[in-house]
Formats: sequence, structure tokens, C-alpha cells
Amino acid sequence: MTTTEEQRTDGRTTLVTGATGYIGGRLVPELLAAGYRVRCLARTPGKLRDHPWADRVEVAGGDVTDPAALRRAFAGVDTAYYLVHSLSSGSGFERTDREAARTFAEEAAAAGLRRIVYLGGLLPKGEEEAELSRHLRSRAEVGRILLAGPVPAVVLRAAVIIGSGSASFEMLRYLTERLPVMVTPSWVHTRIQPIAVRDVLRYLVGCAGIPEEVNRAFDVGGPDVLTYREMMTRYAASAGLRPRLILPVPMLTPRLSSHWVGLVTPVPRAVARPLTESLRHEVVCDEHDIARYLPDGPDRPLGFDRALGLALQRVRDAQVATRWSSAATPGAPSDPLPTDPDWAGGSLYTDCREQAVAAPGERLWRVIEGIGGEHGWYSFPLAWAVRGWLDRLVGGVGLRRGRRDAQHLRVGDSLDFWRVEEIEPGRLLRLRAEMRLPGLAWLEMRAEAAGPDGSVYRQRAVFHPRGLFGHAYWWSVAPFHSAVFGGMARNIARAAGRVEPAPRRGRARGRDGDRPG
Repeated sequence: MTTTEEQRTDGRTTLVTGATGYIGGRLVPELLAAGYRVRCLARTPGKLRDHPWADRVEVAGGDVTDPAALRRAFAGVDTAYYLVHSLSSGSGFERTDREAARTFAEEAAAAGLRRIVYLGGLLPKGEEEAELSRHLRSRAEVGRILLAGPVPAVVLRAAVIIGSGSASFEMLRYLTERLPVMVTPSWVHTRIQPIAVRDVLRYLVGCAGIPEEVNRAFDVGGPDVLTYREMMTRYAASAGLRPRLILPVPMLTPRLSSHWVGLVTPVPRAVARPLTESLRHEVVCDEHDIARYLPDGPDRPLGFDRALGLALQRVRDAQVATRWSSAATPGAPSDPLPTDPDWAGGSLYTDCREQAVAAPGERLWRVIEGIGGEHGWYSFPLAWAVRGWLDRLVGGVGLRRGRRDAQHLRVGDSLDFWRVEEIEPGRLLRLRAEMRLPGLAWLEMRAEAAGPDGSVYRQRAVFHPRGLFGHAYWWSVAPFHSAVFGGMARNIARAAGRVEPAPRRGRARGRDGDRPG
């Protein structure tokens, strides 16, 4: 950051509403990185405590419909981000959105704010507002209310946002991954101009510094205009899936579509319905005037394929080292956050086991680090052997590789049909599967101390399926997990109890001041 930028942001506080949501939770660290002080307004402040930036922001409790709460939250604030929307399908959500926007604009003016920034929806051109979906119509009304208020406002209008955790993106992800053949609504032919979440955040942060006289809406989108069908096709290619067969059926109405999406994907119907209702509208940018104030750099805004790659790279992109540990730790706006909904981030199956061990942690660790090769996998040897034979039949490595050293492992070692991805001596061994699978798999083993003479063994198998076959594979082998993974945990615990304690170095010879025993 340049000195000018530091001076420009020094001492300025921004208020972020909707910080517990998808965009708000990603905007806060971007504002902090740009040098702003940040205050978050949340109805349930406790929901923010798991964010990695929670200790760097102020948190104000309250609701955008409560004037008193807004007055407290606006104290000393320069710019406010309005990032709240109702996804309710009830009859009163439009009135609630309208009243909240008016209250927000009035209290912002009374507090002397310089700027309001709002993220709304991209509107179709040439359609009467009465023809819009209720949720798109409500977002348009909120934008008009804020622009008509006393405080200058910038309204950014975006269509589908591409980033892991975005409800629109997650719906695209699940539909494409789970259905090799899709009977789809007619809206798959609707033209849409998607935008990468990184570009949305770049514009939002930049809007805090736009000249005060600017009071208008801007269309924001990426360089590609695609149908939803084309987006699914390109997602399948980017994710390494077989080409999808897509069969549009006109009789699938938005209401039926939301039930269909709810059946096929874990996206809740209450979220899926407003999304599918809006997808019947063609939403393409009519201008790119935002670039006059926030110029685009090289290759920005990002194209659809690049945005997909960033959203998928943690567990999909073959050019990026695939680490399960990284998948759980967001490093960029495109990545999932721990506070995203449970259904965000794609399908992930886990098998977790825990076993008390009647031996100290160092003895348990010796068993863990010695796994595989001649020691085997401590459960159902025939099942492991059959899995190895099957892997070799389809061109995989099978169990024939063994291990480099009988007692010690290091990152990068091959271990039968696994590879050591992470090792923390005495604590953690994480293996990544290299057998032929319709997805990605990890096996994680931990040793934890539990008193002077005991320990706890924790084991977790993780599988990220690829396509429908990946889901079918997991459920086909799930009945055997109790014998394979459960037996493995029990037998490792028993083996640790039988391991002889390691000899204490140096005591027998009485070196370094020690006397012989």
C-alpha cells in the first residue's frame, strides 16, 4: 500500500452490515488489508467469533430495522456497507426490506455518513419491473431507496457470483457434479453475465474512495456472457468431469425448479427458490462505467474459467498441490470459510473414529508412523489386498510400493497406494490417496496425550467425490467402513499397548553426567 493510500484510509471507520453472510464475511478482511478500521453490525454477534479477523474489528449488536441500534453503530463511521437481504418466501419480506433500507438511509444521514455502498442484483433490460421475480424486484427497490436518500450511495448490481460458498455457485456446483444427465428447466438457456467474487470485493472496497458527488448505480460483471447451460458445461470441464447431457423441459416452473434443486442438492429450498425465480431473467451488463472510477488492471475483471479455477483449486485444480489441510483454511476470497453454511464447499464425506489407548502418546506414535508396508494396515487384510489388486487392474499403483523406511516417514514418501502429505512428529500423519478413485481421498491419524500413561488415537478418512460415480462409490463402500476403519482404529490402539518402550538413550553408558542404572 502506498503512503497516499495509507493517509487516505487512516482513521476512517467503515460499517459492514451482513458480516455473517457470504460477501460480508469476505469483505471485512479486504477492508482491513486496505487500511480501514471496521465495525460490524450483527443481530447475533456471537456468529462472528469464528472468523479469523474477529479480534481486529469492533462488533455492534443490533438490527438494520432498529434506529437506536443504527445510531450506536454509525457513531464515528465514514462509510457503511449495506449487505443484508431477506431470502424469506413469506408475504412480508418486501415490506421488511423496504422499511430497513429507509431506516438505514435516514439514520446514516443523521449520523453524518459520507457514503453508503450497496450490493444488489443485476436487472434485466427491457422488462417491466412488475415482471421481475419478487426478490429481484425487492433488491431493485432497496437500491432506489438508498440512492434517493440524503447520503450519496453507490449501488453495485451483479448477477451470479463465482466463488466457493456463494449460493448461486454452490447450486451450479452441485447440479453439475451430481447429474451426468440433467432434465432441466428452460432457464438453462437464459443469458447471464457472471462475475468472480474477487472482482466484486475489489469494487466494493474501491467504492469507499469514490468521489463524494457520485450517487448512482453501476452494472458489474465479468467479460463472459453465458447461458446457465454453458456455465454447467464449462464447470464440468474445469472440474475434470465427463461432458454433461442437458435436456431442457419447459414445464419445469420456477416453483417446481426449486423443489428439484432442493432434491438434487443440499442447497435449502428457501435459498434455491429465489435463485431459480431470478434465473428466468436475462441479466447482462448495460455499461461498465465503474471502470472510470476503479480502473481494471491486466486480465481484470476475471473471466469465467479463471474464476472457476480459483473457486475449485483447493481440491480440484491439478496444477495446485492438493492438501486437505488447505481445504479447511481459507487463503483467498474464492475459498470456503469455516463459517459458510454446511452445504457450501461441495460434497465431502468423512468417517471419524476415536479410541482410548492404554499407552503413552510416544508409543502410539510409533505404531502410527510404522503403518503400511510389512506392518500392514491393522484391519481386514483381505479387504486391503483386494483393493490393491483392483487398483492394479485399472492401472493404479496397488499395494506394491511398500515404504522407503520401515520405521520413519517424511513428507512426500510413498506408502503403498498413499503418499505422505503432512507429518508432525509425535502428533499427526496425513496421507493422500494415490489409488484410482472417482474423487480425492485423505486418511488422517493423530496421537494425543491423555495423562502420563494414556493417550487418544483419532482417525479421519475424508473423501471428495467427483461426479455421480464418486457419490455412488462412497455409498457402495460405506458398509465396509466399520470393519476396515473401525477395526483399524481398535487394532492400532491395541498394538500401541503392546509396543515395548523405547530404550532411554545414554543412560546405560552413563554419559553426559548420567550414572549407569
